[in-house]
Order: sequence, then C-alpha cells, then structure tokens
Amino acid sequence: MLAATLSANYGIYGPAFELMESVPREPGSEEYRDSEKYERRDWDIARPDSLQAIITRINAIRHAHPALMTDCHLVFHAIDNDNLIAYSKTSEDGASVILVVVNLDPYHRQSGWLEWPAQIAGAGADRAVQMHDLLSDARYLWSGGRHYVELAPEHMPAHIFRPRSYVGTEHDFDYYS
Repeated sequence: MLAATLSANYGIYGPAFELMESVPREPGSEEYRDSEKYERRDWDIARPDSLQAIITRINAIRHAHPALMTDCHLVFHAIDNDNLIAYSKTSEDGASVILVVVNLDPYHRQSGWLEWPAQIAGAGADRAVQMHDLLSDARYLWSGGRHYVELAPEHMPAHIFRPRSYVGTEHDFDYYS
C-alpha cells in the first residue's frame, strides 16, 4: 500500500508477493527458496489468500488518479496515533487530490484523529467534503479540520480517499461537484 501510493513508480515481484510466499533461500537471504529462478513454477494466483484482487484494485486507482503518478506534491498530515500514517498527493494541475491513511500495525485495529483541512480539496472552510474511499467504495462526510479514522488490518489496512466538494444535505450523498 505504501509503495503503491507514496511513490510515482513501484513494482511487485509477481506471484510470490501476491501469494505471500516468503521462505528465504537461506537464512538472511532476500531471495525466495522456491522461486521460479531455480525451478519452473505454476502459480495459483486465484487462491483464496491471494492478494491479486487488492493489487488489481490499487493499480486501477493509480491509473485513474494522476495525483498518485507524481512525487512533487506529497504532504504528510498529523495524526495522533504512531501506528497510523496519513499523507496526501496532488497532481500538477491540482485537479486530482488523494488522501491516504495506512495502518502500520499488521495485527491490531488502530484509530486516531487526523488533521486534514478541507481547503486541500479546494473546498471552503465552511463547506463539507465527501471522502470517497476508493478501496471500499464507502463515503464519509467530513467538515472541519479534525477527523476520526479507524482501520482493521484483517479487513483493509488503508483508506485511499478521493475528496469531493459536497453541495447536498448531510443525509444525501448523491450531490457533489
């Protein structure tokens, strides 16, 4: 998640990563013991424990949002839990803004209060912003500059938010610009 959203360029070592295979060739080695480097492998990337679906989703998000394809406008945001990291990226023309919050603890649910002003998304200080989580398709209505976030790694270790200026009522998530 961090590599795919923090860097404009990233790569994944194919099926071994998707299937979370990590037995080293020898103690301390970064090479895998059973990699296709040493033998022909048939990978079952459709296994239930495969990361293929989430990697496909993240790649689609990267391709659809120019903010994730640049390193120029990266800003880290204050959050009151050291197990969470929050940052936003903005495209060169300012049209694409993405806010990412990642749980750095792979075993426990983490929560915290994030400092993120709506003005980053081009909204006025008195306007609400709809935060569309591109990973889960959930939508949240944020107003003000301090926001509660909670992430459970067994469900999804991150939010990738696309902020949208909100012009509807607080009960109507269908109206935004």
